[in-house]
Amino acid sequence: MSNNPPKPSSLEATLTRNWLRRGPLACALWPVSLLFRAVSGTRAALFRAGWLASSRLPVPVVVVGNIYIGGTGKTPLTIWLVQALQARGMRPGVISRGHGSAADTAREVGRDSTPAEVGDEPLLIRQRTGCPVMVGRDRAATGRALLAAYPDLDVLLTDDGLQHYALQRDLEIILFDGRGAGNGWLLPAGPLREPVSRRRDFTVINAPVLTDALVRSVGCAPLAAIPEAGAASVRAQLPGSAAGHYPAPIRMTLAGSHAEQLADRSRRKVLADLAQPGQRLAAAAGIGNPARFFGMLKAAGLNVQELALPDHHDFRDRPFAALHADVILITEKDAVKCAQIEELRGDPRLWVVPVTAHIDGALADQIVEKCRGR
Repeated sequence: MSNNPPKPSSLEATLTRNWLRRGPLACALWPVSLLFRAVSGTRAALFRAGWLASSRLPVPVVVVGNIYIGGTGKTPLTIWLVQALQARGMRPGVISRGHGSAADTAREVGRDSTPAEVGDEPLLIRQRTGCPVMVGRDRAATGRALLAAYPDLDVLLTDDGLQHYALQRDLEIILFDGRGAGNGWLLPAGPLREPVSRRRDFTVINAPVLTDALVRSVGCAPLAAIPEAGAASVRAQLPGSAAGHYPAPIRMTLAGSHAEQLADRSRRKVLADLAQPGQRLAAAAGIGNPARFFGMLKAAGLNVQELALPDHHDFRDRPFAALHADVILITEKDAVKCAQIEELRGDPRLWVVPVTAHIDGALADQIVEKCRGR
């Protein structure tokens, strides 16, 4: 195998850059995006009209998803929501497609499952929360299988699945990050799977600071129209506000305070303590938006050599072999895969940086209220 670290394809990199503005390439692809919009919009309308069949499960279903293609932070949000609901006395379960999973039919995720069997994100959710998790191609069938195995569950969260209309849902949470809606166009001219006008129950933005330009780009009212932070702002998240905007986006931030050695997760170091004179630091991320991970490390005062890998990267190609570093910081999502590879599992250079989502707890209160009032 090659020792050269893989990089995203030139086509992917070109599209990603052009999705942030309405330049010549995006304009050239705009007519194709109209066809994409027509096809996807027709499909959604057929489900709404009942021409395409959809299933309703006996417990409330909450979808955590995005319309911006790629990573916006859905897994940390799902983990936060599971833990918040558990703390409020509910018994949540999670269903997911499981990217890279070998399962077509429903398959339960165990603590000892492998990413090849169930996908990296569902495995991370299971390990972090301990709640029941099931993966499968058919979300409705997967949900029924999970409820059959755990009949005491009283709410199901779907990690992604916003566009899987064959499963009816009670609440939808759409998550954006600091890129907002990009240039605001649909694929392939822009990064969106659906228009920002698409209905939702809650809008969450994963960004350290909210600006008027950012909240407007995702279809929300300007900041001046948003109530003070807290429960009032969350309660204001009701569709149908003036001028067709969704009010009160909820800010989410991701923070990591320490690193854990992959070979011995009980061994921890505060991030700031890694910035020692003469110590060479590197960071690798195979997630949807690696820049967000690198930015968090920079904010912690670390100067790292950056290695951006494709989302859901397969680490068997030895991407760290060419890195000259004393410490290599990786994400939790990547760690579940590296831990399955003997050569990496024992590499003392690899340190995992767990991140925690910080969100107004009133969001979970509102979800509990809506689920119990179903």
